[in-house]
Amino acid sequence: MTRGGEEHRNRVVQIPGVLGVSRSATGFTTRSDIGPARDANDPVDDRHAPPGKRTVGDQMKKNQAADDDDEDLNDTNYDEFNGYAGSLFSSGPYEKDDEEADAIYAALDKRMDERRKERREQREKEEIEKYRMERPKIQQQFSDLKRKLAEVTEEEWLSIPEVGDARNKRQRNPRYEKLTPVPDSFFAKHLQTGENHTSVDPRQTQFGGLNTPYPGGLNTPYPGGMTPGLMTPGTGELDMRKIGQARNTLMDMRLSQVSDSVSGQTVVDPKGYLTDLNSMIPTHGGDINDIKKARLLLKSVRETNPHHPPAWIASARLEEVTGKLQVARNLIMKGTEMCPKSEDVWLEAARLQPGDTAKAVVAQAVRHLPQSVRIYIRAAELETDIRAKKRVLRKALEHVPNSVRLWKAAVELEEPEDARIMLSRAVECCPTSVELWLALARLETYENARKVLNKARENIPTDRHIWITAAKLEEANGNTQMVEKIIDRAITSLRANGVEINREQWIQDAEECDRAGSVATCQAVMRAVIGIGIEEEDRKHTWMEDADSCVAHNALECARAIYAYALQVFPSKKSVWLRAAYFEKNHGTRESLEALLQRAVAHCPKAEVLWLMGAKSKWLAGDVPAARSILALAFQANPNSEEIWLAAVKLESENDEYEGPEAAGQGAEQRPTARVFMKSVKLEWVQDNIRAAQDLCEEALRHYEDFPKLWMMKGQIEEQKEMMENAREAYNQGLKKCPHSTPLWLLLSRLEEKIGQLTRARAILEKSRLKNPKNPGLWLESVRLEYRAGLKNIANTLMAKALQECPNSGILWSEAIFLEARPQRRTKSVDALKKCEHDPHVLLAVAKLFWSQRKITKAREWFHRTVKIDSDLGDAWAFFYKFELQHGTEEQLLELHECFHSDLWRSFL
Repeated sequence: MTRGGEEHRNRVVQIPGVLGVSRSATGFTTRSDIGPARDANDPVDDRHAPPGKRTVGDQMKKNQAADDDDEDLNDTNYDEFNGYAGSLFSSGPYEKDDEEADAIYAALDKRMDERRKERREQREKEEIEKYRMERPKIQQQFSDLKRKLAEVTEEEWLSIPEVGDARNKRQRNPRYEKLTPVPDSFFAKHLQTGENHTSVDPRQTQFGGLNTPYPGGLNTPYPGGMTPGLMTPGTGELDMRKIGQARNTLMDMRLSQVSDSVSGQTVVDPKGYLTDLNSMIPTHGGDINDIKKARLLLKSVRETNPHHPPAWIASARLEEVTGKLQVARNLIMKGTEMCPKSEDVWLEAARLQPGDTAKAVVAQAVRHLPQSVRIYIRAAELETDIRAKKRVLRKALEHVPNSVRLWKAAVELEEPEDARIMLSRAVECCPTSVELWLALARLETYENARKVLNKARENIPTDRHIWITAAKLEEANGNTQMVEKIIDRAITSLRANGVEINREQWIQDAEECDRAGSVATCQAVMRAVIGIGIEEEDRKHTWMEDADSCVAHNALECARAIYAYALQVFPSKKSVWLRAAYFEKNHGTRESLEALLQRAVAHCPKAEVLWLMGAKSKWLAGDVPAARSILALAFQANPNSEEIWLAAVKLESENDEYEGPEAAGQGAEQRPTARVFMKSVKLEWVQDNIRAAQDLCEEALRHYEDFPKLWMMKGQIEEQKEMMENAREAYNQGLKKCPHSTPLWLLLSRLEEKIGQLTRARAILEKSRLKNPKNPGLWLESVRLEYRAGLKNIANTLMAKALQECPNSGILWSEAIFLEARPQRRTKSVDALKKCEHDPHVLLAVAKLFWSQRKITKAREWFHRTVKIDSDLGDAWAFFYKFELQHGTEEQLLELHECFHSDLWRSFL
């Protein structure tokens, strides 16, 4: 490129008609034209702009890039070496060669961009993250606080104080205008000061004051501005008599406004009138403007369609709500004139009118609507005398003899004999009313009731309640063999008349019969409908659900009928027998349970649990020989059952009837299982047959060397014989076979501690923790070992390590609470509850802590919470019982349950 156009640049172009152009007096620019001066490095107004758009220079480059399409030949855009920065040929034609060249350059640019793309994007991402960290949004600054709001409880939220009022004291506490009644003496005094005179003072005429030649003057025969109002002529005093009369008149008006709208009697207490003025306050919650709008709208509806009853009713109720009861009465009475055939309008008018006026309104309504049942019912309600009510209802039945509602209301007022006569007439007038037929049947004798129900079935062949009532009638009169036939005939007849048998409705009817005491009827209904509409593969599941539903509804006889029917269909199903047995155990008698279990073992002789339930029932009833005979039969049916052998051993041991080592050894020989061996060894041990117990234990270990309880019993027997070396050897051999048995490690450690080998006990526990990591029981024993040895510092160190390895162990936290000094125990208990909120050991430790602080109520509450979470924790029951012995009454002592999982509880017993 070459620089050209020198003449063009030096030439001055003069524009005719513009002054000062030749003197270069154009192009004046001010700050108002170009705005305030800003440096290219100044930040833009948007503080959250992304990199590349944060400064004024970046924005100028962006705007300049947008205007690159325009050719710029200005001197500022020219460089001696590079020439013009813009394109000189942008206005020229764009040919195919240009397109190919652009494509090549674009491909090169793309290639170069891909080489730096990943690095550039990473750099931009880092810049954006750095920028966000330096200038976070307000929302991001408070995000952590927002997340913590989820932990705020409702009580903490409600305890947050309100924002203070920034107004000044006068605005915060405005002084309300105080109105104080002015005494009469004040008016009298000031009235005298402004008194008008009807004569001139003689002294004024003497000194030439107001004397005038006109005879009228101020002295005139007429009283002028004075009127015979509250001021007596010639005096300047108030007429108190007239003021009192006005007050009495106002009081009478207000008392009449708050009179009772029903009986016309006043409801205002004369002694407490001011407290009863609340009755004049409208009870509505709307705005006055809304009431006015509603009043205008309803008025427009009434004028547009005066024969529309809801418009009159709505208008009257609006006025009633706003406290204008008389206006409401006038409106509704006008509505009765405009809509004389509307029941609702007449009933609303009777509701709004007081006492006798309401009766007159109802009488007028009957003349216009002689067939309206609701108006007759309202007329009977307005009467206070029973005879008047009967008279009104009988008059109504003359006009509307087919109204079931009127017949029911009339019958309720009669004596049984008169009610029976009326019902006889009622069923003639309303032969399709089931309620009237059933009511008549209840009042008749047995023979007449059967006839009544037969007539009812003829008139209403599609109603099931008549058949169920007939069945209940037969059951009530001792004819139970007819109940089943009646229900079966009911199902057949209803199906013949096209009635669909709804299983759920019939089950509900059976539950009602159960609650009414008609057991045979409810059982017959259940047997008739229990299998309707159920697929064959769903019967068992559906029937069990139906039985549970009946139990939940307290319909026990219905549930018993379902179980009986299910057992007839599935006589060999162990689960059904078991469900039925549990039902009888929970809701039946001992005799019914034993009878059911006898039938159950006859159909399912291999079901061990049924035999055991029968034996336990006899045992709990004190019949040990019967329990022993049941177990003998169970032996015959299940000769290889371990559970039955163990139950027999427990029965004999609990009743102190040991059959000797021969029986125990025979049981172990015939049933060589680990549990049977263990029970046999225990029996020999309890009878002080130590040698036999050892021999039996050795034999058992030859068969079950990986059963840890046998090794424990062997070591404990040796300890009892004071053979510590043999006991140590037994425990060591057991640990070789059962290295993961925590009780074995604990027994060996306590044995070493017992004989004074504290170092060896400590080493054994360390070895056990290595073989069984994260075992809270082993850590707890290690801590207690150091504590018993008097090394409290080492115990605290071990406890810290234990909590690091087992941070969610409740038993460790409960021990850690009482390892602390008394002032720190509360803090430690809070930490324990944060880690193990629902652990029973922690809750028990907190209860004991409150107990030690003499906080009896809180301690009892935490004890209750502990035994509720884990009712099998014997330590909790033991401490709770001791606590109640010291601080409770006899009523607060709890019935303790047997619990065999706690050393403390066993030692307490």
